[in-house]
Amino acid sequence: MAKSSPTKKAWRSLTWLGVIIVGLIALNGAGVLSGGGSWTPKLALDLEGGTQIILAPKLESGQTVSNEQLSQAVSIIRQRIDSAGVSESEINTQGGQNIVISIPGTPDDATLNRIQSSAKLEFRPVIVASAPSADSVGTDDSTAEPTDGATDPAAEGATDTATDEAAAAEEATPSVAPTDASDINNITPALQEQFDSFQCSDIDTTVVAPADEPLITCEADGSVKYILGPVEVSGENISDATNGQVTTQSGATTGEWAVNIVFDGTGTEAFADVTTRLSGLTGAQNQFAIVLDGSVISAPQTLAVITDGKPQITGSFDQDTSKALADQLKFGALPISFAVQSQDTISATLGSTQLQSGLIAGLIGLILVVLYSLVQYRLLGLVTVASLIVAGVITYFLITLLSWREGYRLSLAGVAGLIVAIGITADSFIVYFERVRDELRDGRGLVSSVEAGWRRAIRTIIASDTVNFLAAAVLFVLAVGNVRGFALTLGLTTLVDLLVVALFTHPTLQLLARTKFFGDGHKLSGLDPRALGAVYRGRARFETPAPVASRKGGTSSKEAAKRQTIAERKAAELIGTGSSKSTDGKDS
Repeated sequence: MAKSSPTKKAWRSLTWLGVIIVGLIALNGAGVLSGGGSWTPKLALDLEGGTQIILAPKLESGQTVSNEQLSQAVSIIRQRIDSAGVSESEINTQGGQNIVISIPGTPDDATLNRIQSSAKLEFRPVIVASAPSADSVGTDDSTAEPTDGATDPAAEGATDTATDEAAAAEEATPSVAPTDASDINNITPALQEQFDSFQCSDIDTTVVAPADEPLITCEADGSVKYILGPVEVSGENISDATNGQVTTQSGATTGEWAVNIVFDGTGTEAFADVTTRLSGLTGAQNQFAIVLDGSVISAPQTLAVITDGKPQITGSFDQDTSKALADQLKFGALPISFAVQSQDTISATLGSTQLQSGLIAGLIGLILVVLYSLVQYRLLGLVTVASLIVAGVITYFLITLLSWREGYRLSLAGVAGLIVAIGITADSFIVYFERVRDELRDGRGLVSSVEAGWRRAIRTIIASDTVNFLAAAVLFVLAVGNVRGFALTLGLTTLVDLLVVALFTHPTLQLLARTKFFGDGHKLSGLDPRALGAVYRGRARFETPAPVASRKGGTSSKEAAKRQTIAERKAAELIGTGSSKSTDGKDS
């Protein structure tokens, strides 16, 4: 006998679920075989312990560090650590001067170098670029006209110019001494060969390039490759940097965002000399590069000679990107270097105790959910238990994958998110089961009740999970530290809940509805229409529900009494009231 359409769909859904689980296991296995993965998730600082590093600034006599400078240093170090794939780290200030960094596990030398190296900001002239830059530079009031030889950011032929410069560089010999930092003779044949083979991924931000030598580097996003001349202006000479909208002579704003730089006296004089020379050049040599930690964060063209020490950088900025560049210019230039004051190993004993307590709490919650399901839904509650197991397996392997591929580490807050997910997942099953029971009370058969109940339940489940996921997403974006771990696991398990209820719970009920045990409404099935007080359909009407009898002589069960809807109870009360009045009338 051929399987019915719902049965085929049920087996198809279960097959897809099996494919997903096998795929997750296979991916984890591939990670283990390659040496980078593990069958267990990596634990965060609060559960595994790790390394605590205290950095102390190296200051000259009489020099002090402000809270603003320390906060920016913390931000830079956090970005460096995150780029290394280390998550759930803690970075704080101590005593208004030191920086305390706590990292899970044992950091390698590369991570330590990223942490200890201070941000170095430099202004270098561009000698060769593989593509023109789209930025431009003008004065602080954007009224200065370009001098002769200045180019527009969209000037044609810039690529050809860069090619000619590269060809000229190949003919240059070390015997020809460069006259300035923009001179093509800075490029020796060996340097040109190194440039040709250089990949943007080869940039090492932990190594500080010599200031008096050319530098091969790239844009931060890897879109342009450069040969830069020696440093001509140091970031130490920036006294301030802000972002704002470009204004005209009349004071009206143009709507274009810009970054405004203010140099000190030394920087003003040096930058005037640089722009005087660059404004007379063409192509890539008309640009100067702003280099932070070895990468070019901007390479604007020189449209005017800047003599007042207040250049304005314009380009494809918006409010956020212009502020980010202004912050990098303002704070990345601080002459602060750090020395490791201490490096200690943090014990994991306390974390292990917390993890054990969290797992015990989760186990207790799971047991209570299972007991409630079995008491409330009889053997139907086993579907809840099986669904929780499937959800747990999928979630576990997703977390191990994130640990391997994204450097995710499970913290105690993340464990709390997993525990909360038990209730969220069980709630979806309860909504579905109750919708099926409502259909049974309405007089439907079990097979049709499963389908009708699913159509009603899935809308509620999606609405509920959507709210949970949005809350987790907002929390993940706005929060920092371990709270993000809670938000991540909460959002992840919410998605898993939708997957399991659609590909396991519903198909399982479709198959069980066609078994004799559940289809005939066995008392232990949890789907006995008589125990639920079903109202059977009459012709074009519903039969009136039978009144609930007392414990001693009644024919309805306690379950039917408890599961009556509000409308059914009111109807029963009206029937009882009407019978009483009728009897009283006869007696009179």
